[in-house]
Amino acid sequence: MAVEDLAQQLAACKPGHSLPRAFYTEPGVHAFDLAAVWYRHWILVAHDVEIPHPGDYVTRTVGDHQLVIVRGDDGVLRALHNVCRHRGSLLCDATSGNTRRRLVCPYHQWSYNLDGTLARARKTPGDFDPGDHGLAAAACEIAGGMIFVSLADRPPGFGPMKALTDSYLAPFDLGTARVAATSTVIENGNWKLVMENNRECLHCRGAHPLLCTTFPEAPLHSGGATGNDLVVMERLIERCEALGLPSAFVAAPDLQFRAMRMPFVGDARSMTVDGRPAVAKRFGNLPEWNLGDVLLYHYPSTWSHFMADHAVTFRLVPISATSTQLTTTWLVPGDAVEGIDYDVDELTHVWMTTNREDTALVERAQRGVSSPAYRPGLYSPEDEAGVAQFVDWYRAQALDYLSTDYPQGDTHD
Repeated sequence: MAVEDLAQQLAACKPGHSLPRAFYTEPGVHAFDLAAVWYRHWILVAHDVEIPHPGDYVTRTVGDHQLVIVRGDDGVLRALHNVCRHRGSLLCDATSGNTRRRLVCPYHQWSYNLDGTLARARKTPGDFDPGDHGLAAAACEIAGGMIFVSLADRPPGFGPMKALTDSYLAPFDLGTARVAATSTVIENGNWKLVMENNRECLHCRGAHPLLCTTFPEAPLHSGGATGNDLVVMERLIERCEALGLPSAFVAAPDLQFRAMRMPFVGDARSMTVDGRPAVAKRFGNLPEWNLGDVLLYHYPSTWSHFMADHAVTFRLVPISATSTQLTTTWLVPGDAVEGIDYDVDELTHVWMTTNREDTALVERAQRGVSSPAYRPGLYSPEDEAGVAQFVDWYRAQALDYLSTDYPQGDTHD
């Protein structure tokens, strides 16, 4: 697809409709999405508590970029490109670990300090300057205990996102939390289909009966609460804010990120099979169990739920035009003891089940949109408003990139 055709299709999209077929299927559009969205915005890569000590690291892949996020001797987290400055070998192969004092290339043993500066290089000429051969770095920021990186040369401002997230998550004191479980799956669907599926619950009653025992079907998370759903949510918000807990729906002007507090169904206190807390301890200094669910969203990579007893975060990254990696992480209070204060199977059951159901839905949608008979469909103005919001944001990012940065030519590799 030529750049001109891509721009025309985006400009011709009907408001409140899904995207044209190529945006879910074509490798060239996948490459465009990486450049226009994933390489320009902040991406969730990990949690602060996953990298607690100097030398601890995790590795991440975003498109063609290989990253190692490491904590330095000074306690600072840095996102470094996981590519040796000698001949380009990967430095770290494991998904996580501890480098001790230095990052050492296994190919020719060039070594780097934990801040990315070159420490030692073998058999270099006399005029070799180590200062010119440190590891390339990406921007790295922390908001509410979550680590975000940006691959952009000029990253977008992070201040508003950080301020909102820090405010809503401060009462949870996630710096003292710990990871109880992690699950990573590959969904055979375009990343936009994964995000769209998350942005509505019109499908939930039929597809997620277990989730719906605690999670409301009303479009509260897109700002569309009405009637009794709105009354119940407003009562929860009023009560929690009186306790000093930020709770109101707050979003960026373009809706890229948002935070809110949402009630559970009935007397539920957590997203578990029976609605009771899965963990016997509460986060931070939270005063009670009946505090609902704090939701955080940030396009393009994450959505999260924070409850009194545990948190569930979701991190997605595109793999190809028709495959997406989704990582789910469960956090619990740091003093909670597995087998005493919680059972991992009970903690994870609802979202492990829901993820399997959603994977099947995304893959069914991918097979459908791949058909030449597919045409963009109309979203429900009420129940699928969140999907329309995401698609509008995506189109705006794509059109902005086409108008300012994208090289002319063909979008195919």
